[in-house]
Amino acid sequence: MASARAHVFVSGRVQGVFYRSNARTQARLRGLAGFVRNLSDGKVEAVFEGEESVVKDMLKWCRQGPEYANVENVELSWEKPTGEFKSFEVRY
Repeated sequence: MASARAHVFVSGRVQGVFYRSNARTQARLRGLAGFVRNLSDGKVEAVFEGEESVVKDMLKWCRQGPEYANVENVELSWEKPTGEFKSFEVRY
């Protein structure tokens, strides 16, 4: 069971720059579960579940994003892990 769950909303230039696919790759490399998706307001939403130190490392990546992203803000809330995710996926 995961020890931490972070729910984030990332704003800035984060759509159309492969943010979701890169986030999926980075989360899977770290062994995290959860999802990432684009929102209609231009933000990206993601939930990461796993060991707290690994989730925190992923959050560092979120603040930078992939090469062409320009992250302006990351809204973060810590939630109780649910274990509902089997892997990490892009949602559409």
